[in-house]
Amino acid sequence: MSCFRTRLAYRICKVLFQISPSLHVLSRFLTPPLYLVSGRKDLVIRAQNFGVKSEPELIDMMESGKELPELNRNLYPYVEPYSTGILKVSDIHTIYWEQSGNPTGHPVVFLHGGPGGGTTPSNRRFFDPDFYRIILFDQRGAGKSTPHACLDQNTTWDLIDDIEKLRQHLEIPEWQVFGGSWGSTLALAYSQAHPDKVTGLVLRGIFLLRKKEIDWFYEGGAAAIYPDAWESFRDLIPENERSCFVDAYSKRLNSDDKETQYAAARAWTKWEMMTAHLLPNEENIKRGEDDIFSLAFARIENHYFLNKGFFPSDSFLLDNIDNIRHINATIVQGRYDVCCPMMSAWDLHKAWPEADFKVVADAGHSANEPGIAAELVATNEKLKNLIKNGH
Repeated sequence: MSCFRTRLAYRICKVLFQISPSLHVLSRFLTPPLYLVSGRKDLVIRAQNFGVKSEPELIDMMESGKELPELNRNLYPYVEPYSTGILKVSDIHTIYWEQSGNPTGHPVVFLHGGPGGGTTPSNRRFFDPDFYRIILFDQRGAGKSTPHACLDQNTTWDLIDDIEKLRQHLEIPEWQVFGGSWGSTLALAYSQAHPDKVTGLVLRGIFLLRKKEIDWFYEGGAAAIYPDAWESFRDLIPENERSCFVDAYSKRLNSDDKETQYAAARAWTKWEMMTAHLLPNEENIKRGEDDIFSLAFARIENHYFLNKGFFPSDSFLLDNIDNIRHINATIVQGRYDVCCPMMSAWDLHKAWPEADFKVVADAGHSANEPGIAAELVATNEKLKNLIKNGH
């Protein structure tokens, strides 16, 4: 019972730290101590394994200039792009792209989720802007890319071609690739197709786009954990069409009636947003009320899932790991990820033991979960140090 109380107190204090840093005094009752470093919003560090006995000592360690890749660091400050553009990638599609950080730094390309999710300014914050040349782009039909929510000429292989066209357009010989959720799917597929263009891989919330993963999230598996959120998603579909929700939603997302499309898009998007965090995130859930965002997010996701990612086999990404086995890679996975459950990250880990495998014990799916964000930043720091040292 005493062990249970200690674990419970630890979790309560960790949540309280995220609400109010002034409550740091409670950490002294925890073993190991949990320090919140003042002035670094969202940064919560467990001092275990660092030989740190006080918060000032921890701050001194961080400010010393000594690189500690294993240390969970804070997200970097917001930076503005130094260049943006629109690249025509097909007869009908254009993609929005932007660059921020160091124009002469090591290039890294961020692959957003969904598909259909688009990029946001916060995506730049995983990378040291003094070291990295940070490239973000909106995939076909998403964000600022046009035409909005378009499904024509929109497949995984089209997106892989777009990534290559963007790399060539920006005159980048090779780059680091970073992707989470669907972004991890695309990062794996791109890297397997063009391994000579990839200097390192950071993958989060692994999604291999297999049938069992789609069935888990859209055909009732995740509903066992979120039955309240599931009801709204389920109830949009008549009982006689519930044998396959992906099919049923496809009919509505591609309806000739715009309001039918929007209603289906809102329900589809809210279901994912309500399950993406370990603790409810109201700001994220509200994205499901934005018809413009939701339509692209839901239509494009559904299109890819209905077509099995346009892969030739269910195990395609696992079958081609040998193409990228040599690449320095890290897998970051939330233990309680409901959207992309850990079975997929585990299967990838077993197929690719050479890649570093980081499981965040108290996190769900989103890259914005404090523990996941910290691991992602720490991983980029590790790769940065390897590059600096000529590896």
